[in-house]
Amino acid sequence: MGQPVDFAEVSTEGLESSPVSEALAGLRANEARYFWTKYKQPFEVSPAEEEPVLLAWVNRILKEERDMEIASTPLEISLNNVDGIKWVHVFYESGLSINVLYTLEEGGKRAVGFKLSQGMEVPEELSAFKFARQKSKLAGEIRGSYFVIKGEY
Repeated sequence: MGQPVDFAEVSTEGLESSPVSEALAGLRANEARYFWTKYKQPFEVSPAEEEPVLLAWVNRILKEERDMEIASTPLEISLNNVDGIKWVHVFYESGLSINVLYTLEEGGKRAVGFKLSQGMEVPEELSAFKFARQKSKLAGEIRGSYFVIKGEY
């Protein structure tokens, strides 16, 4: 798909326009470490504009499930297919990261997760969500929330 993310040497490459680029790079590296540790799969990202179909899929789920549109510019996107699960991550200029976990088998887990980089405010479109806090050596403090997907996509 794209450029592998190194979680040993955290880089802001591709995220420079974000006001919280270092924290967002740490969040992206945190995701890369998770995929490597759990699945032994490299985590690769591409510029969001190179993957319009994937981005449209995420946007459709947000719109149809929660009537939500993300105001921030998407910078990078990642697709991972592991263990029958389609994972799409989108990293936004504001410092927001959205991941869609979509089990391909009928009746499997399907959810949208939101992670906020350290230093960013909760975006207006996510103000209805409650966020839990988690510490990360790579990303500092991550605030996260999610919702379960009910429809078919």
